Order: sequence, then C-alpha cells, then structure tokens
Amino acid sequence: MLRTHTIGSLGKDLIGQTVTLTGWVDRRRDHGGVAFIDLRDASGIAQVVVRDESVAHELRSEFVLKVTGEVVARPEGNENPNLPTGAIEVMGDDIEILNPSAPLPFQVSSHAEDSGSAGEEVRLKYRYLDLRREPEQRALRLRSMVSRAARDTLYAHDFVEIETPTLTRSTPEGARD
Repeated sequence: MLRTHTIGSLGKDLIGQTVTLTGWVDRRRDHGGVAFIDLRDASGIAQVVVRDESVAHELRSEFVLKVTGEVVARPEGNENPNLPTGAIEVMGDDIEILNPSAPLPFQVSSHAEDSGSAGEEVRLKYRYLDLRREPEQRALRLRSMVSRAARDTLYAHDFVEIETPTLTRSTPEGARD
C-alpha cells in the first residue's frame, strides 16, 4: 500500500498511531541533527521530523517521498495555528524517495522567497509545476465545484449531458481524432 492516510486527514485523534504518507517536499529546515520537512499533498501540509542526517541531507524541494512514522503531538509552544495539522507532527522512521527532483525553474512552495515571482511566460512553459502552487489549486477546485453544481442542477431537472462531437459526424482532421 502506497499510503494509509492523506495529510489532510491527520489530526490529534491519530496520536500514537503509525501512518504512511506520500507527498512532495514543500520545505526543509535543518536544526542541529534534526531536519523538519513540510510534506505536501493535495489535501494539506504536515511536518515530518527526520532524525537521520544522511537521509535528511539528500532531500530537496519537490522530491516525492513515502514517509512512515508515528503521529505525535508537537511540543508545547511549537504548535502552528495556521495549519490544520499544526498540533501534530510525524516522526519519519522510514523515508523512501519515490522520485527525486531536478532544480526547478521557479519555486512551487508558497514559503519560498521567490514564490510567485516567476514571469507568466516561465510559469506557462512549466505549467505542470505551476499547477502545484496554492493559488492555481484553489482556482481548479473552485472551477470543479462550479461545474459540478451546474451539472447537478441540470441533472435534477432531467437534462441529458451530451458531448458535442456526438451530435455531428467525426471529421478526419478533427481535434477528437
């Protein structure tokens, strides 16, 4: 099994349990023999504590990781009220790099100093990276919710959804082919 929980499902109710998470390295902070990794997936960000310096040294922004460890309460005074997972952290007992990342043309993390400073041309060229950023994620989710609400309303009134190429015959040069 690749993961047991999404990051957004982590909370105080899981303290003491072992979880397996997957996600991107959003940010890495070193503090004298211990590294703190902000691990990000589509549902949120959680802090992972890495005590193995040899493992922590390899990790860079946007590496894809599989982390297995125990959920523990953050020490008093270290809670982060800005994160839904800010009261807990995961002790990274087993960390597997699923995919390394080459240096990026711009930073994806919203914590980075140059986040959002990349020009539109660069962001469009690397759209697959740009879509990982929080503002773009919010826009995609909003668009999805609006489309779903419209579709649900029309279905409730017995409308039938038809994709337009179904109404006409296909042409050899058509975009559908």
